[in-house]
Amino acid sequence: MSKLKIFVGTVYGGALDVAEQVSPLFEQSGYDVAIVEQPSLEDLTDDMPDLALFCVSTTGSGDFPGDFVPFVRELKTRSPSLAALRYGLIALGDSSYGDTFCGSGRALDEVLADLGGKRLGERLEIDAMETFMADDAALPWVEEWLTSQGLRG
Repeated sequence: MSKLKIFVGTVYGGALDVAEQVSPLFEQSGYDVAIVEQPSLEDLTDDMPDLALFCVSTTGSGDFPGDFVPFVRELKTRSPSLAALRYGLIALGDSSYGDTFCGSGRALDEVLADLGGKRLGERLEIDAMETFMADDAALPWVEEWLTSQGLRG
């Protein structure tokens, strides 16, 4: 069975809620799913999953949630090769913050790509100003992502 890890960076629990809501879609597609809160670099590199999904909220002026900062710091300082990483990314933000909308998701995407990670498909950016319940946007996106990327088991 293929392994999927969902890496969560959240402030008020919205990104974790998205991870928990989409998890069954991956299980139905044949994945063994693990949701990783407060991830460490080893959670990604020591036991690299067949597929990763990052669910990351943005806080402040485009900043990473506090529980996700150590993970990103380790990625940047240790610069591991992520050439084997295939991932998707769901970024949560608030467009009323202008240029920093979904800033943490965009920044993470850049870091992962710089280290050789391969994003499958487009990044989903969920705007709290338009979507009250983030899973209303995430669930159909994951369904489409699984199909369009040939990820069904």
